[in-house]
Amino acid sequence: MGRIRSFETKIELEHKRKFPKLKYQPKGFFGNPDFLDRKKKIVFFIDGCFWHKCPLHWNKPKSNKKYWLPKLERNVSRDKEIALAYQNSGWKVIRIWEHELKD
Repeated sequence: MGRIRSFETKIELEHKRKFPKLKYQPKGFFGNPDFLDRKKKIVFFIDGCFWHKCPLHWNKPKSNKKYWLPKLERNVSRDKEIALAYQNSGWKVIRIWEHELKD
């Protein structure tokens, strides 16, 4: 698991080049958004299909289920909490699945 990146992933870096006006990995923002547009008050999150339980691609882990299932459920729960906090503060939240960006 040490080689699994939580930031500066290949997909994020590709989109950093495509959208240079968006702030990449802004510091001090709740939930660590991947991109941010302060003027328009929009936060962007790029969610991995496995880590955030994509409805199209997620497969239940075959081993160590006692560890993985609660961990992944916490990720999904935290995603909802973060989105609600931003929405209540007047921000728009955009969540993008990694599979949407691969093509």
